Amino acid sequence: MERLIIAAVLIAVVGVVALVSRQRRTADAPTQREYNVPQQLDRADFVRPDAPWLVAVFSSATCDVCAGVAERAAILESSKVAVAVVEYGDARALHEKYKIDAVPTLVVSDAQGVTRKHFLGPVNATDMWAAVAEAREPGSAPGH
Repeated sequence: MERLIIAAVLIAVVGVVALVSRQRRTADAPTQREYNVPQQLDRADFVRPDAPWLVAVFSSATCDVCAGVAERAAILESSKVAVAVVEYGDARALHEKYKIDAVPTLVVSDAQGVTRKHFLGPVNATDMWAAVAEAREPGSAPGH
């Protein structure tokens, strides 16, 4: 009888440990931070407000990745596409106005300032070109 009681206690302890362990494993993972991307830009805040398209690169001098994104974005400059690099140190008010909380943030907006595409973090030239092409003419970029 004594062995039966010991076995029952051991089974109960193992059950409790298993239950606690399972609850810890199935707990929700912490949520990931979502960064702000403006849905609308006031085109008067940027260069060439009359251009049909704007590529705005929100950056910071302390950001190693930002310089590369700004260089690749500059290549998109044309008669139809204005490119603005909005560096935090030089244009803090714009970063605050649009609640930019991560750099680089690249925004492609139309003539009315509506955000059509955006990138947070590093972006390659091919993806930038495709985003602008797709925004300007839907269906023109491969895979869209």
